[in-house]
Amino acid sequence: MLSLIWLTLLLSAHLAECVPEKPKRSALNQLTRTLLRKYDCGVRPVHNWTTPTTVYIDLILQSILNVDGKTQSITTSIWQRQIWTDEFLVWDPEEFDGINEISLSSDAIWIPDVIVSEFVDEGKSLPIPYVYVNSSGSVKYYRPMQVVLACSLEMYAFPFDKQNCSLTFRSWLHSVKEIDLALWRSAEAIANDKREFMNDGEWELLSIPSSYWQIHQDDTDYAHIQFNVLIRRRPLLYVVGLLIPSIFLMLVDVISFYLPLSSGTRIAFKISILLGYTLFRVNLTDELPATAVNTPLIGVFFAVCMAMLMLSLIKSILVVKLFHHSEKEVRQMSVSACLLDKYGSAAHGFTESALTSIRTLDHINPSGDYEFEPSLEDLLSLNEIQDAPSGLEWLLQELVSLHLALSQEDSESSVQAEWLALCSKLDCFLFRFYLLVLASYAGTLLMLWASWSFA
Repeated sequence: MLSLIWLTLLLSAHLAECVPEKPKRSALNQLTRTLLRKYDCGVRPVHNWTTPTTVYIDLILQSILNVDGKTQSITTSIWQRQIWTDEFLVWDPEEFDGINEISLSSDAIWIPDVIVSEFVDEGKSLPIPYVYVNSSGSVKYYRPMQVVLACSLEMYAFPFDKQNCSLTFRSWLHSVKEIDLALWRSAEAIANDKREFMNDGEWELLSIPSSYWQIHQDDTDYAHIQFNVLIRRRPLLYVVGLLIPSIFLMLVDVISFYLPLSSGTRIAFKISILLGYTLFRVNLTDELPATAVNTPLIGVFFAVCMAMLMLSLIKSILVVKLFHHSEKEVRQMSVSACLLDKYGSAAHGFTESALTSIRTLDHINPSGDYEFEPSLEDLLSLNEIQDAPSGLEWLLQELVSLHLALSQEDSESSVQAEWLALCSKLDCFLFRFYLLVLASYAGTLLMLWASWSFA
């Protein structure tokens, strides 16, 4: 009987040696279970409810993705960091194999309701479901975000514009007695931090100044931290693609004034320039910012350039029309009559200074020395000569008629030459006036854009 008992004990010991020992639970698992066993994520993590929880905010701007002037919004990619102390997540590292920091699910612990006031829409942001917690209870919530923010955009100075968009962090419900905000880094360090910004795009980051203030609402103070994102557009792309081609077309229009009036190609050339500028303007419509309230100055620039091209065309049509009018038709126009009264004409002088009178046929110099300077009355009296004049009288009548025809032809040529000179003077005057208006407008724009670009 005793031997049987001894044999049973030996067999039991052998079987116990063959069964594998159950592994101990890992220290990380034990720590997580210990911290979250009685944790309530809906309760602010303080032992004394009168103690406010201070949430430290940090912001790093990565890139400017889009600036929409029509919807007054800006899309940015930022790295947001929030740090606070959770008094319920404190442990002794010596009790858990020296573990000093662990990651926990963000859904399992208390997260402050800190939002961005200018938030419009959340872009394609990667979800980060974990937070880091150290043994002293400090919680680090790091989150990359792509957000669409409402921003009051000033597009008047485009493409030399600067924008100031703000990101205001605040607690949605908790007052400053419950949740207070503070900067994790100094304001100077945040303002000058451009390490992560993608500086090769259209926008240049100037600085990110920050400020803290409290707003009083419903007899309660609420904490706010505002980051102002100051950015400036790089205008080189728009200067090369928009302004320089427009300036070249305006210069070609100015040079076209040197085409002669009698060539007949000036108006056709100017119409071609106007059509080309219209096509250029339509093709670049998408390049200009769309705003619902204020029109950018560059839009005004294009509109005035088209107006100047139309003014140039109208001026050329007016001068060519006057050039092909006769003096009698032009005298019926009030403006042209004033010009003719000022400069005079050859025909007017010819009619007023009648040809000097000649001797009548009854007083012909017998010596044969004739001076033919007939007056208008004398020329008309030649028609009353006898029906059958003698040979010498007939010859004299023919010479007087020939002299009168040549004088009228010379007077018409002189009138045409003076009329052409008058049209040339008018064309030169209008051209100088056009240059004056164009130079004044261009100088004003250059001064404005220069002041904006170097500000």
